[in-house]
Amino acid sequence: MEAKARMKRLWREIFGEGVGRELLEGFLEQLDRTKETHFSGEGQKDTDWYKDAVVYSTYGDLFNKDLLGLSDKLDHLQELGINCIWLLPVLESPMKDAGFDISDFSSIRSELLGLPEGASPEEKDRVFAGFIQAAHARGIRVIFDIAINHCSMEHPWFQEARRSKDSPKRDWFIWSDTTDRYKEARIIFKGMCKSNWEWDETAGQYYFHRFFEIQPDLNYRNPELLLAMVQVLVDWKVRGIDGFRADAVPYLWKEEGTNCENLPGTHLIVKFFRAALDFLEEGTLVLAEACQPPVDVVEYFGENDECHAAYHFPVMPRIYKALAEGRKDSIEMVMDPSFTPPIPGDCQWFMFLRCHDELTLEMVTPEEREFIYKAYVKDPLWDFRQGEGISARLAELFEGDIRRIRLAYSIMFTLLGTPIIYYGDEFGKGNDLAYYQEVYAQTGYPDTRYLVRGRIDWDQVEAQLGDPASLGHQIYHTLKRMVAVRGSQKAFARGDLRFLELGGADGAVNSHVLAYERAYGKEQAVVLQNLTGEEQTVEAKALDGREKDLLGQEIRRQGGLVVLPPYGFHWC
Repeated sequence: MEAKARMKRLWREIFGEGVGRELLEGFLEQLDRTKETHFSGEGQKDTDWYKDAVVYSTYGDLFNKDLLGLSDKLDHLQELGINCIWLLPVLESPMKDAGFDISDFSSIRSELLGLPEGASPEEKDRVFAGFIQAAHARGIRVIFDIAINHCSMEHPWFQEARRSKDSPKRDWFIWSDTTDRYKEARIIFKGMCKSNWEWDETAGQYYFHRFFEIQPDLNYRNPELLLAMVQVLVDWKVRGIDGFRADAVPYLWKEEGTNCENLPGTHLIVKFFRAALDFLEEGTLVLAEACQPPVDVVEYFGENDECHAAYHFPVMPRIYKALAEGRKDSIEMVMDPSFTPPIPGDCQWFMFLRCHDELTLEMVTPEEREFIYKAYVKDPLWDFRQGEGISARLAELFEGDIRRIRLAYSIMFTLLGTPIIYYGDEFGKGNDLAYYQEVYAQTGYPDTRYLVRGRIDWDQVEAQLGDPASLGHQIYHTLKRMVAVRGSQKAFARGDLRFLELGGADGAVNSHVLAYERAYGKEQAVVLQNLTGEEQTVEAKALDGREKDLLGQEIRRQGGLVVLPPYGFHWC
């Protein structure tokens, strides 16, 4: 009952005393019935399962045609050690923004289910349930993307809203006769959008959008809209989804005179979502997608009552910077408590090297941005948002150098948090120019993020995995071993992080070696990582008597020193 009390309190804080009371009571009665029907058992025992997860992020269609094809490849993922699939947008959409422009929150696109256009809801539910059951049977949980800040302008809600100022749905969106409101809100897609306001001839007003003009923002000041969006999450929870990646979280609440990001109202909305899901069954992951400084992102954890997890965006570019300059400083800086504050014990950071978007350079200084950009952009087409991002896959960024690829994964798997593998990266998939050109022709947007998407050629993959000399084979088997070792060492998933200052051959601290200890209870692990293309040495005392590398690599010693080969590493 505690979760229900939270919902009532949050409702009052969002809308004020007495506003929409009957509306809320009716919703809570419905939630009671849902819980009794679908979640009357003991519930999940491992409610913090996401801490031990290894997440695989993929599109339902680009991976292997549709979810039926993905089901056929679940053994591939299970063999790799994946225990959570993050499905990139699968809901109904005109696909003008890769599915983040949702036209029906209650339905999955027919083509992703191997069904013809116009398939019945019952048939779609049957196929999707089969996929969920197949994943769960292998111990793989399923989460998916849901854009909660906006929808497609083709959504029936918006179509109804634009027809008349008297429409019941009119207030589900944000309208204005001028573009003077929310002037402090930045334009997110610089170079592709000129304004956050778009004139709608049918409505006779401007509507507000933080992303593309095809994606009108939802108005969470409207109580009916909030409950409608909560019901969306509830319905998918009933259908077996284990969690939600809440896209574009920072922008939910708008306030005049602010930049409309990370506002108190936004946190109240997210807490309301969490309370509703907790009431049904604790452990339903709410994952915040917030490309913001950690000091702002940690607010989305609340007091263990908001998001369970959030992406740590600033780490990703610092890993690339560290490997480009061969120094550990930038990684130690970004993980320092002054930059990344402590988070509640039940919460977790999610870490990644690449994702479906660009390698974002928003969360670095101008000097760092220039350095990383020059170090990694090999083609002008890789530019995204006028220098604020790089559209390239992992293998492209490291020019197919298996040593640097392995080292980058070593850092991600051992540094802190839950690791994410982006589809295709497990066998070194490259940029897909043909797919970018195909989507550009369809949408008219020169969105270079489509370079890092594209379809998988499974015949080619099988050939690579069968050839020990291929880059794909080497990456795949490296990851398979790392995932297995990480799963056997709770310290990597749940432990505290302490950086080590280790002397080299000359006695001075070797800034070229990133070293740290992970500790969880009585379990400890030490990680040594050479960030350069040259041999490096550090004091052997750092290993505290450990003689074996957990990955099975030989530890080379030279007197009282450990010798690390170029881009080499040890987990001990």
